[in-house]
Amino acid sequence: MPTQRLTSPGRQVRSSSRSAPGFTPDVEGKARGKAGDAKAQERIAALLAERFPHDAVLSEEARDSAARLSADRVWIIDPLDGTREYSEDRADWAVHVALWTRGATPADAATDFPGELTAAAVAIPGEDVVLDTASVEVLPALADDAPIRLAVSRSRPPAITEAVREGLGAELVPMGSAGVKIAAVVRGQVEAYVHAGGQYQWDSAAPVAIARAAGLHTSRIDGSPLVYNEADPYLPDLVVCRPEIADRILSLIASHTATSGEDS
Repeated sequence: MPTQRLTSPGRQVRSSSRSAPGFTPDVEGKARGKAGDAKAQERIAALLAERFPHDAVLSEEARDSAARLSADRVWIIDPLDGTREYSEDRADWAVHVALWTRGATPADAATDFPGELTAAAVAIPGEDVVLDTASVEVLPALADDAPIRLAVSRSRPPAITEAVREGLGAELVPMGSAGVKIAAVVRGQVEAYVHAGGQYQWDSAAPVAIARAAGLHTSRIDGSPLVYNEADPYLPDLVVCRPEIADRILSLIASHTATSGEDS
């Protein structure tokens, strides 16, 4: 698949985000967020329907269909990840477009997971940035004495974050949407993002695909794989981090869970 065909939905939304109806500065607050969600969904859905009419779609802003469970190709999209940040005219929101493909690798046939994420793009319009799986660079090795920075929600960090921060001696870096946090690991702005307590497949599919292409560790907080195009779109927790510190983070999470009885 030509890269430009994949990244164009993110670029189209980015280019329209300052001028299209629903994105204009004269719409403010929650109304701006609601209008932005609707306009982004409309734009991306139209692009996918035009260019990939036989593919299925799983979107935060559209009704789910069981047809995607038997489809060979499924687009997993979050038209506006970080509606709150967008409504507040902040820069830390994103647009997610990911492609899941059935039988993406020969190993899929021998596992419980029939497909995998095969391409993705994440746009951060407030920074005029688009990341994609085809062009993202693999990060250099992390030095043993490098300081650790941990992306964290600016409004509701999960309890598990503090256990990881303390164990790593990490600096917390507050920021907005899930996509922006994962992108921050990809871009070398932080070394890890740990989340528990609630997300859906569309919140992480595109940025996780890009993180994998950049050579990062991605998993659930118990170390199990992040699996997409499951019947239940709920995918409540994840770890995205530099591979050099993945074992330490998972160990800290396991210790926290064992002693507190919490997984969030």
